[in-house]
Amino acid sequence: MAQANKVAGIEGAGSGRIPVGVVGCGRMGRLHARTYAEMPEAHLEWVYDADPSAAIAAAHDFGCQTATHLQAMAERVKAVSIAVPTVHHLEAARPFLERGVACLIEKPLAPTSNIAREIVDLAHKHNTPLMVGHIERYNPAVRAMLELGLKPAFIEVTRISPLTFRSIDVGVVLDMMIHDIDIVQLLAKSKVCSIDATGVSVIGQDASNQRPAEDICNVRLRFENGCVANLTASRLALKTERKLRVFSADAYVSLDYQKRYGIVIRRGENLGQIRDVVRQIQVGEIEDLSQVNYAELVDVRELEMPEENGKHDPIRGQLEAFVTAVMSGSAMPTPGKDGLAAVELAEQIVQAMQRPTL
Repeated sequence: MAQANKVAGIEGAGSGRIPVGVVGCGRMGRLHARTYAEMPEAHLEWVYDADPSAAIAAAHDFGCQTATHLQAMAERVKAVSIAVPTVHHLEAARPFLERGVACLIEKPLAPTSNIAREIVDLAHKHNTPLMVGHIERYNPAVRAMLELGLKPAFIEVTRISPLTFRSIDVGVVLDMMIHDIDIVQLLAKSKVCSIDATGVSVIGQDASNQRPAEDICNVRLRFENGCVANLTASRLALKTERKLRVFSADAYVSLDYQKRYGIVIRRGENLGQIRDVVRQIQVGEIEDLSQVNYAELVDVRELEMPEENGKHDPIRGQLEAFVTAVMSGSAMPTPGKDGLAAVELAEQIVQAMQRPTL
């Protein structure tokens, strides 16, 4: 309640536009700045970048001012996006967290769990709203799937793409798989009890400890509630594929992150009919499987995207959720503790990957 009271005290909260800023004017920072500039709920006031020319260009493009240092921006805005390289998240966010300025920090929250915990603790100490930019939560297909309320028994995720030559100073687990770690934890709703992982480094080099950084990783996670998840990430593929499959007793869901599309298959009310067909096949009453119309036996439908989830891109949806929470004083939709949990599990996966095999 203390956080809600503090945020609700923002001048104009609940009615007018709130002043916002963006720290970092690279690709992601510019997307945030452009989106804020288009939102009726927010007024983009400031941008900052360690490279003044990048800040000047962004300010020109999106109609705002450039800040010469972070403290000056922290005194003028009520909410800020932190979109700098992960290793600088704590340094960039600190002036805002200490001043109570609501922060949306891009994923991953930090390069290590210790630093992520420091960020979360700093936000808690100063009663500052903290949100983590796990953008896939705002993918319309993911949101539609989450509304089904499935209890997964098995989850399979593939996230592969050609090399972009960005972020090769961190491993593919923190760079790419972190998206799916967050979604899998959201779906499983249980603690991980075992991790089996393997990875390969081809060109990656971790800047923080000078070890080779994995470019390919596969991990099998077992959760205490029995759910199993298999995740694969690669940034050395020849194609781009981002798919999620969820198997449960009630339904099977397959979705494409990139296309923002999915299908759900249910056994419906005709389980008896399905079992009768199986019996007929087993005893030889049905010899030609082409006689079986699978589509008539199961309920196959496209995931229905709620209108409010489908009309904006994920970044717009994410920033709208952030600004709405700031203005209303409600809890952050992707809180710092979830970002910390994702980094902790990512770290455990990398550690498991480095263990020698028997």
